[in-house]
Amino acid sequence: MGRIPEYSEAMQLLREYNKEDFHIKHALIVSGVMGYFAQKHDSENIGYWELVGLLHDLDFERYPERHCEKSKEIMETLEYDKAFIEAVVSHGYGLAQNDIKPEKYMEKVLFAVDELTGLIGAVAIMRPSKSVADLELKSVMKKFKTLSFAAGVSREVIRQGAELMGIPLEQLITETIFAMRSLPEDIQK
Repeated sequence: MGRIPEYSEAMQLLREYNKEDFHIKHALIVSGVMGYFAQKHDSENIGYWELVGLLHDLDFERYPERHCEKSKEIMETLEYDKAFIEAVVSHGYGLAQNDIKPEKYMEKVLFAVDELTGLIGAVAIMRPSKSVADLELKSVMKKFKTLSFAAGVSREVIRQGAELMGIPLEQLITETIFAMRSLPEDIQK
């Protein structure tokens, strides 16, 4: 059985493999959103959920063509717990090199919110406030249906994530907006 990193170690590892502020901020947003969902669904393990969110794109900046595969290798070398590693890489289910399906509820949340936080963030930037503080579901739904907006965000993955979680798409989006509002202001923007 492997180990689970402390938050400071995970943050150091993230910064070792990611130099762009965009990727660090995305990791912090997903980590915070995971913590928000953990408070509602697994309050005993909030820190664990946050760590999984923090490291979910560990390899993406440096190894985009081997996303998730390289993260798994890095974390195995550090002797991280197998279940932890699988939780981290499960969000990339469906990529050519990743057959680890999100099975646990936490993994399903990560699968859903990774792409969704990107879409919500893109919609928020278009607002006069440039914030999620005044963002409403209808604005996100409108842009969700406009496939040319934030074209790199997979609407299909977001839909699949809502299905995996067993909730309507609108509820997932609303909860994720609330989760993003709960983050420190410098991360929200």
